[in-house]
Amino acid sequence: MKALAFVLHSHLPYVVNHGTWPHGAEWLYEAAAECYVPLYWVFRKLEERGVRQAVTLGITPILAEQLRMPEFQQGFRQYLEAKQASAADDEQTFRRLGLDHRARVARFWQTFYWQVAQTFDELDGDLVQAFARLQEAGVVEILTSAATHGYLPLLGRDEAVWGQVLEGARAYRRHFGRPARGLWPPELAYRPAYRWRRPTDGKEMDRHGVEHFYHRAGLRFFLVDHHLLKGGRAIGTYLSLFPGLKALWQRFEEEHRPEERERDPHRPYYALSPGSEGPVAFFTRDPKTAQQVWSRDIGYPGDPAYLEFHKKHFPSGHRYWRVTDAKADLADKQEYDPDAVPPVIQNHVRHFVGVVQEILARKDAGVVVSPFDTELFGHWWFEGPRWLEGVLQSLAEPGSAVRPTTLSQALEALPPEEVVHLPEGSWGEGGFHWVWYNDDTAWTWRHIHRLEDAFFEVLPGLAPSHLGRRLARQMARELLLLESSDWQFLITTWSARDYAEQRVTRHVEDLERLLALARALLAQQTWQDADFRFLETLEQRDRIFPDINPFEWMEANA
Repeated sequence: MKALAFVLHSHLPYVVNHGTWPHGAEWLYEAAAECYVPLYWVFRKLEERGVRQAVTLGITPILAEQLRMPEFQQGFRQYLEAKQASAADDEQTFRRLGLDHRARVARFWQTFYWQVAQTFDELDGDLVQAFARLQEAGVVEILTSAATHGYLPLLGRDEAVWGQVLEGARAYRRHFGRPARGLWPPELAYRPAYRWRRPTDGKEMDRHGVEHFYHRAGLRFFLVDHHLLKGGRAIGTYLSLFPGLKALWQRFEEEHRPEERERDPHRPYYALSPGSEGPVAFFTRDPKTAQQVWSRDIGYPGDPAYLEFHKKHFPSGHRYWRVTDAKADLADKQEYDPDAVPPVIQNHVRHFVGVVQEILARKDAGVVVSPFDTELFGHWWFEGPRWLEGVLQSLAEPGSAVRPTTLSQALEALPPEEVVHLPEGSWGEGGFHWVWYNDDTAWTWRHIHRLEDAFFEVLPGLAPSHLGRRLARQMARELLLLESSDWQFLITTWSARDYAEQRVTRHVEDLERLLALARALLAQQTWQDADFRFLETLEQRDRIFPDINPFEWMEANA
């Protein structure tokens, strides 16, 4: 087998019922309109052309929960109507001003959002089931992830890691009608088994490797970044910026010396830490193909003909300009011409296929694994879905030396033959935990670890009563939401820092009040009417994972 495995990771934090604009549900609407529906068009076309086993598509459990909520479906329809109306207003304005070309692009936007709305209605507003049907048809394979995209290596207890993995697997089965085969680890982060020292309070504990929990959940494979396969060390620049991070790495080296060795990154291997129930296969991200898309200098999205993401027309927010020059100021951007784009896409398709063929030319067999955030395709890079379609169609042609594949298919064709002792790390800057654990985010982890301990302290006593079990389920939901890796990412990158800090604070306060109610219940104290109303409010606002069972989380070390 010589194959290319695109892996698209679809994820947004839980934003339904937590604001709309500028931060909140609008993120979800943008992703659905610009990424999820256009990619559905691509996969449906591939199905019609008889292309199978084309793409591995990750859909995080928390994203699937949101996409099936009535609040999203209603809000999304209203969003699409507003985008069509604002594009129509733009067209009238541009024609009045004699900006005829720009008016034609405004008409283009009206058509685009109308087509998205038509597709959404044809699917009865259920994008999750649309992708589930494509999986049943064999076009895509869908991966799960941790329930709310918690950053697993830094969660304070194995019970918390197991809760994220278990609820992610449980939600997948409910949404897609089958058990998940593979998992996209949040941030491609990994931690092996060793005696860990919790960075927030210095508490030491023996920890399982994260693959232990993947195996328990029935998952067959996961992904890691390419530097981990080589036993890559954390980059010193980032370690020196934050003493707490340096202490984490030093502790890891004391307990688990990295094994530095060159291996073929285009084959799967087994991960197995001491104490794990069994090995789990993993695939490695290919850096060369990733560079073709992500690189600021040579990446395809920087082509002058493509739509410029950052320059938007006020007040509609529609985009009417092209990249022109990746280094040009926004004032120097020239007008976008949709008709000029197709030949550029074809050139980039041919180039990418050539890159993949060159990588595998000297190998008897191999799979190039190219993982990307789904939201790149259509949102950040508007032409991305059409480029992806072109690559997949080209590779599916008779006589192609390289074929498209899913990860499950690749695992069957190239079964692992070696166990690799992976080091701790992620695909974030510096290869370790810096993006998520630094001076600006350490306070979030102090709250997470403290509240994890408090939650598991009271949890067993809540099992006997109906109210106790109900309270435990909502506490578990709030803890999962608090653990989302998105909050640290948004704080570190300053992309929506205020919103992220507010969300952390809100979930901390809500969980603390729930814990107070739990302690009162265990002490047989009477709740006030306001206490019941508070619980009901959270159950309505954050009604995720209806079949959640936190009492099973305590079996992490069973």
